[in-house]
Amino acid sequence: MTDDGNNIRARLIVLETEHRDLDAAIVAMTQVAQADDLQLRRLKKRKLQLKDQIILLKMQLVPDIPA
Repeated sequence: MTDDGNNIRARLIVLETEHRDLDAAIVAMTQVAQADDLQLRRLKKRKLQLKDQIILLKMQLVPDIPA
């Protein structure tokens, strides 16, 4: 494995952990009657951004296949 591959995998672990944590926070906030809608929207937006970053990093790990 290359250093780049290891760095990408390490970054993926961090991002996936943050993504799971945000998911848990969003679920907890939706169960509260007095939830802050603005904060909830921000958390959901951040979660989507993380998902996009995770997908891009996973694509970097897949080798290019010649057509």
